[in-house]
Amino acid sequence: MKTATWAVLLLLAAPGLRAEEPAMPKMTTYYFGMLLKAEKWTPEVTPESTALQALHIAHLTAMGKAGRLVIAGPLLDDGTIRGLVVYKAASIEEAKGWAEADPAVKAGRLKVEMHPWMVQRGILP
Repeated sequence: MKTATWAVLLLLAAPGLRAEEPAMPKMTTYYFGMLLKAEKWTPEVTPESTALQALHIAHLTAMGKAGRLVIAGPLLDDGTIRGLVVYKAASIEEAKGWAEADPAVKAGRLKVEMHPWMVQRGILP
């Protein structure tokens, strides 16, 4: 073998001379929820649905101000999933409880499907 080939083999074999693998990022858990059409869903805009929407937005705003809700928003198509929420909670039960306290969920207009979601620490508040 040529001298250069031996030098490469020595570098690969020497533990202190190998390039270190990048460290895995530290992860944390958030709770990702989908707000879905429920039994009492209707696209019809009525004074009742308008009032319920205002209560829904007030609930989400309060959750955000309390530091519980990281991000939320509606989906703009007419699919089954009407919106998304991401909670910072101690458990999925806690996050689901917050989502189920939403007046639109309590009224049966929306229902929630919650999932634990791993995110790199520091990316979200």
